[in-house]
Amino acid sequence: MRETAIRFQETDRKFQDTDRQFKETDKKFQKTENEIRRVSENVDKLTGKWGRFVEGLVAPGVIRLFRERDIGIKTVFQRVRTRLDGDTMEIDILGVSQEHVVLVEVKSTLGVDDVRDHPERLDKFRQFLPEYADRKVIGAVAGIVIEENVGRFAYRRGLFVIGQSGDAVEILNDTKFSPRIW
Repeated sequence: MRETAIRFQETDRKFQDTDRQFKETDKKFQKTENEIRRVSENVDKLTGKWGRFVEGLVAPGVIRLFRERDIGIKTVFQRVRTRLDGDTMEIDILGVSQEHVVLVEVKSTLGVDDVRDHPERLDKFRQFLPEYADRKVIGAVAGIVIEENVGRFAYRRGLFVIGQSGDAVEILNDTKFSPRIW
């Protein structure tokens, strides 16, 4: 009987010790979770700033670049956001002329998915911004780094491709390129 009581006390002590260890581990998990949340917030802030920086590199050249292609952009808007029936559209750079609107999707690294997604935005543009319904809608994608074959893929989809060239940005499509009109 005494031996059973001693074993019971020993088992109880082990359970208490295990319970204490679980509580300590739980505190460590919570601390790690908070740290991950904080780092994620900082990364989000940094990526947002980096995105604005890259857009800031491209936007000043939009008027010149498209005028060189006989698309007389007069006004450039950055970070255009609009809502329609609970849905949101974001346009990194919007160039406007009397005849055209050019929607430029800007990425630090331009990939295939970016090129694939942009035409969906172009398809919906007139619904979201009907004040431009009478304009020809043209698409462009821009990147500081352009993944291999992405420029060619965008070209085949009828999009202008804007990339870094020295200390400026340039349209990389050849002069024979004719953009798709949405």
